Formats: sequence, C-alpha cells, structure tokens
Amino acid sequence: MTAILEKTLYTGQTRTTGGRDGQGKSSDGELAVRLSPPGSGRPGTNPEQLLGVGWSACFIGALRRAGQAQSIRLPDDVAVAADIALGNTADGGFALAAKLTVELPGLATDDKARLVEAAHQLCPYSKATRGNIEVTFEIP
Repeated sequence: MTAILEKTLYTGQTRTTGGRDGQGKSSDGELAVRLSPPGSGRPGTNPEQLLGVGWSACFIGALRRAGQAQSIRLPDDVAVAADIALGNTADGGFALAAKLTVELPGLATDDKARLVEAAHQLCPYSKATRGNIEVTFEIP
C-alpha cells in the first residue's frame, strides 16, 4: 500500500553529482558533503552513513511522539545508533539491511519495547523501508 501525502509539511531539496565519488549539497546551503565509497579510505561519507543519520534523527522524533501518546517521559540522553549494511543478494544485485540500537536509559524494559514498536510504526523512514529491507532492533 502506497502512502499518499495529504499535506506536504516540508520538502528537502538536494543535488548530488559524481555518485559515490562525488558530492551532495542541499538547496539551502546547510549541507555540503563529499562522498566516497565505503572502505575506500578516501575523504568523505557514503549514502549508508547518511541514511543512518537521517533515520536515527527521525526515529528519535517518533520516539518522542510515542512517549507523549503513552505518557512516558523520554530520557534527555535518548540516542539511536544505526548500522546500515550494504551487501550482495543471491541474484547478484545489492541490498541494504539495518540494525537500530535504541538507547533509552532509565526506562523499564517493557516501556522501552512499547516505545520502539510504536516509533517504528510512526517513523517515515521505517515506513519507507518496511517490507523492503531487513530491519532489526537492539534495545539495551
């Protein structure tokens, strides 16, 4: 099922040249990154790292919204670490997999699990990847 936007809240605009050996910039000038292939040792970041940062930031926002809905106050030091893996598939193609480690210090184990599940349903990045890539969670 494809989600249809009822109202656009924001549109991020970027332009990338050169692929994994290029650069990417946002239209507002706030983002300018040099790109390099993973493991190349050359200066720059890669699309997997950028996806991890974006997804983690969005997921924290979804955790906050889930916390409000469940009357659970999130700790000030909430954090999400993302491991985005790029790999080969059996058919010779490429695919991604993700592991999100969600740090919610001071909360009860049951509360942590409920918040992560609710956030995974709310987060637009989670929705975009659901059913398309393997996603696992670690909740220490």
